Amino acid sequence: MPVIAVVGGHWGDEGKGKLVDFLAERAKLVVRANGGRNAGHTVVAGGREYHFHLIPSGMLYPNVTCVIGPGVVMDPIKLLEELDELAERGVDTRNLLISDRTHLVLPYHLELDRLNEQRRGDDRHGTTGNGIAPAYTDKWARNGIRAIDLLDEELFRAKYQQAVGEKNRLFRAFYGVPTVSTEPGLSQLLQAAARLRPYIGDTNAAIQGALARGELIVLEGGQAALLDVDHGTYPYISSSSSSAGLCLGAGIPPNRVDRVFGVFKAYNSRVGSGPFPTELHGALAEHIRERGKEYGTTTGRPRRIGWFDAVAGRYAVEVNGIDRVFLTCPDVLDDQPGVKICTGYEIDGKTVDTFPASVEALARCTPVYEDQPPFGPIAGARTFGELTPNAQSYVRRIEQLLGVPITIIGTGQGRDDTIVREDPLARERVTV
Repeated sequence: MPVIAVVGGHWGDEGKGKLVDFLAERAKLVVRANGGRNAGHTVVAGGREYHFHLIPSGMLYPNVTCVIGPGVVMDPIKLLEELDELAERGVDTRNLLISDRTHLVLPYHLELDRLNEQRRGDDRHGTTGNGIAPAYTDKWARNGIRAIDLLDEELFRAKYQQAVGEKNRLFRAFYGVPTVSTEPGLSQLLQAAARLRPYIGDTNAAIQGALARGELIVLEGGQAALLDVDHGTYPYISSSSSSAGLCLGAGIPPNRVDRVFGVFKAYNSRVGSGPFPTELHGALAEHIRERGKEYGTTTGRPRRIGWFDAVAGRYAVEVNGIDRVFLTCPDVLDDQPGVKICTGYEIDGKTVDTFPASVEALARCTPVYEDQPPFGPIAGARTFGELTPNAQSYVRRIEQLLGVPITIIGTGQGRDDTIVREDPLARERVTV
């Protein structure tokens, strides 16, 4: 059985949750390897919609161990809220395993996130406000507090009180704001620690055991390729990495990953600030937004909408080693009189087909479009042959532009609204 990594192909919200849920049916482990509660992955099963933020999207399968890996930054209080919400809906969460190496998002991280965005004013990054970047900052600065510290109440109390004292000096000196009280945050965190202790353990042992037995492991990325801290539209990014970072964040050697699935939407969307070359405005953007339910799972913010950007997509394929694609939401476009694909950019009088590193340069890019004919009705198609000829041509054109096969297609939100052109676990490639 392979290790399959799942990454978003553009700016997130492409449908990673649906693919992870699809793969999880045959998996032993599903590992969230990076990001934090800023992720919002949606799964629709049995006509019910489930939203996962910190918990891996394989949680609906009781036989799957769902791992929060050491590369994640975890808010203990918010995680408990998520566990309680799932329990109220009848979901058994006893199969959750939290790495004892996972770093914590603490109340002062949320305050720092808010203050940093406030300080930037019109240049704010558009974060979710969940304290992700400040928590990663502490991790890399070697000031972090980890899940293993929750296992010892007195140790955690001492580390937290020291950290609050250090942050209060920062709040006073740099931000000029009142200090943060140790209470009631500490009380909430100690209560959370007591409930989370049974879930915290050595995830490395579970992962290495599954690898030794040849069991399927699915690595679930929190965000997406163009939000990657090294390769994304910096500084309008998340604070984690995509495919290679998933190995680090899970504790799986790169040479054990068999394939990398890139999840792409048939159009593009983006939340937060930053350049977005194919962005649409007005009635068309609003129509696609409403039809595709393009509102942030975590924040509820309306997503920005654009045509499919093959330049950015091909770049994501290259830097992530994507070798298979899951294409979602072509059905959202099936009432359009025609659709467009961006195949290049015009910038400073030149036409280019590469993705610039500079966000200032990207903001000056004008998309070069290729017109595609209307799809006609395709919602709920279950085989490639059930797609209209124009929809099939659209899929094949995106395959050409990205340079990798589209092996799974989503034609609706439900589990069954899926076209499988190739078994994701097949050793031989046979695409219909």
